[in-house]
Amino acid sequence: MPDILADLSAAAETAADYTQAARAAVKARTGADRAAFDREQHLLHGLAWVATYAETLREVRDWAAALSEKGAFGETEQLLARLLVGEYSAQLAGGLPMTQVEAIRPADFGVPAPACITAATQEEKTKLAQLLRDAQGRATLEQTGLDEESEMIRDQFRKFAEAEVVPYAHEWHLKDELIPLEILEHMGQLGVFGLTIPEEFGGAGLGKTAMCVVSEELSRGYIGVGSLGTRSEIAAELIMTGGTPEQKDYWLPKIASAEILPTAVFTEPNTGSDLGALRTRAVKEGDAYIVTGNKTWITHAARADVMTLLVRTDPNTSDHRGLSMLLAPKQRGDDDNPFPVDGMTGGEIEVLGYRGMKEYEIGFDGFKVPAANLLGGVEGMGFKHLMATFESARIQTAARAVGVAQCALELGLQYALDRKQFGTEIFTFPRVANKLVMMAAEIMASRQIAYFAARQKDSGKRCDLEAGMAKLLAARVAWSAADNALQIHGGNGFALEYPISRVLCDARILNIFEGAGEIQAQVIGRRLLGD
Repeated sequence: MPDILADLSAAAETAADYTQAARAAVKARTGADRAAFDREQHLLHGLAWVATYAETLREVRDWAAALSEKGAFGETEQLLARLLVGEYSAQLAGGLPMTQVEAIRPADFGVPAPACITAATQEEKTKLAQLLRDAQGRATLEQTGLDEESEMIRDQFRKFAEAEVVPYAHEWHLKDELIPLEILEHMGQLGVFGLTIPEEFGGAGLGKTAMCVVSEELSRGYIGVGSLGTRSEIAAELIMTGGTPEQKDYWLPKIASAEILPTAVFTEPNTGSDLGALRTRAVKEGDAYIVTGNKTWITHAARADVMTLLVRTDPNTSDHRGLSMLLAPKQRGDDDNPFPVDGMTGGEIEVLGYRGMKEYEIGFDGFKVPAANLLGGVEGMGFKHLMATFESARIQTAARAVGVAQCALELGLQYALDRKQFGTEIFTFPRVANKLVMMAAEIMASRQIAYFAARQKDSGKRCDLEAGMAKLLAARVAWSAADNALQIHGGNGFALEYPISRVLCDARILNIFEGAGEIQAQVIGRRLLGD
């Protein structure tokens, strides 16, 4: 086998040089002109993808080097790295797929193609497939580079998911049912909702790396369960970073214990990612804000006890200025009466996947929120408060995507072993096994960049770039893994009775929420250009 560490180092350096050349080329075309950024979107987004690959190769290189120093860089890890570096090197040189119908090539930037690392041979892929089989699809988790405590956390939540989620998830999906409250209660007992809340407020006081591990394992069981903690994570971070001492003392312990379930109420019809243009208004009258307007794509809204509600408190503004965040209590509803609250109406949005919490549109007409529940006690800080949560939200979304991809890999592998064609397991056919090993290699890589972003966040460093890259890559990997696992199932994958049909629907949302892939690439590209 070639010197994998040397290949990884060479590929990482070459990708970094290519990124710098591409950056200079885009800078020359756009300067700092935002109108030019839009006009040259293909190049700007292509730069984001090239830089994401470069960062991913660096993280895989560092992961491999750390394992090697400990004598833990075994055959499985070497083959995963070998396959990944050969494929990503070839894509950087020949055409990097931003979507199924869009690619970015060196010629687009007007720069020379970077050198390629020799691709993995079929013999190496076949050997990796056998190791994957022996590990029952968990080969990507034999050496993650995490510490013993993190792996203990992983084991705890994998056992929970296997016992209480996996056997029932597909039925919840097919019946479009809310995840049972008993599951939420058990998750609360396990500390999911207070995972990163400081101990002084009743939380576990763990970091974003632990959040990644928990989100990943729960999402491997069912993305709905893996996403239950997201709303608590967002609400807690809003309050921890922007709340008054009184708001922290009151709300954080209740969130940590799962006494209350939050939901995030940000998006409006026709605003999409342009949150600065939202129109829902809140007018202060005495000791309350009176809210009027419409919101949409609100996850788990009926069951929630409190909304982190983004509103416009200054009617004289039309951009992100004048926005405020309210901690808006509400009565918990159910399927029959989702919003038994004065001044608030709404209905369910039927969706393909991601069903266990349900999506809603909400109308406010005279809805009252206590004035004391203005986050931070100062108007006009809402957009700043929201931006402070984006890093964590995107890291967690990357972890959810890794979990969904891992689920797809395990389902695809099991079907390939069970299904017989022409007297043999279809796993033995290279076009089947090659799909599985590439899934495994990309899962390994996206896991490492997600962990890197989490470590950056835990160390107090700005990580919006790394978090965005992790989310951008992991969302694509999840969709690719689900699509290819369904292909391995053949016609059965198209049947609703097979769980892979659910996983495909669930995977699709990952490239849309928490910043659609195109928006994510736009943000990354602009950051790379210093905007």
